[in-house]
Amino acid sequence: MNLWILVRRLLLACAVIIALASLVAGGVWLYFHPTLTRTDGLVYGQRQGKNLTLDVVTPKNPNGFGVALLVSGRWRSSTNSFRPWMAAPLLRRGYTVFAVYHVSQPDATVMEIVEDMHRAIRYIRHHAREHGVDPDRLGVSGGSAGGHLSLMLATRGGPGPIDSTDPVERESSAVQAVAIFYPVTDLVDLGSSTENPGNGGPPKSFVQAFGPDSTNLVVWKPISFAMSPLYHITTNLPPTLIFQGGADTLTPPEQSERFQRKARELGRTVEIVMRPGEKHGWLTMPLDIRRFADWYDRYLARKG
Repeated sequence: MNLWILVRRLLLACAVIIALASLVAGGVWLYFHPTLTRTDGLVYGQRQGKNLTLDVVTPKNPNGFGVALLVSGRWRSSTNSFRPWMAAPLLRRGYTVFAVYHVSQPDATVMEIVEDMHRAIRYIRHHAREHGVDPDRLGVSGGSAGGHLSLMLATRGGPGPIDSTDPVERESSAVQAVAIFYPVTDLVDLGSSTENPGNGGPPKSFVQAFGPDSTNLVVWKPISFAMSPLYHITTNLPPTLIFQGGADTLTPPEQSERFQRKARELGRTVEIVMRPGEKHGWLTMPLDIRRFADWYDRYLARKG
């Protein structure tokens, strides 16, 4: 074969490969950058003189249902840190996303953060129709600490005091569906977690997150019980989807599995998607959000 013909064919093949790669890259970019509108910095409450805020991200074609995304890792949160690509599959399905921030530990204790998450859901529900969302169809998502906070809402969310002078506080903090990553479910028994101090105390790296007296086991015992979703599962638990790393040593699979067993004993729906060999996070997590969207389509957006 003529050398020049061979070179031309190689160049053509390279050009085709580059063109295809560009199309794929462009398609991926477009998928994770859906058309939307957003309103940032809505104040849903206060904690220690600081505003508690959330961002509202509305897709081009909203379906009328909302998902609260609890922006929290290690019970730390950074205002304005949410990026729409993080929830692109939800937005593309039409879900309005409420990105919720909180004061980070140790400036706020985990107990205070949980209180503020209840406040956030009440605020979202109170103002839902202003954003084109059905207040009786709210989901909640998060990962790690955000997963824990989501389960605290799922297990302990409910009506506010009817005699409150604040109309937001009179709203319910219950959610109707949950889709999360590797949550903490049991602080009483940390099991094989690398955070287990071995004496029944708080997680080793998060002592200050539970207040200055948390190392006092007399003080810690009721805190650990109150902050463990496992011990507050009822027959009202909403359908819950958990993605779990099989090699996670921070929140090991047993945390999710114990939660699932207890929920199923009460006839509730808890599904675990195990990612074998994965630890506390993995590169393809953004793609797993598509399964979150499937879950919400099934349990949040359905009629009845």
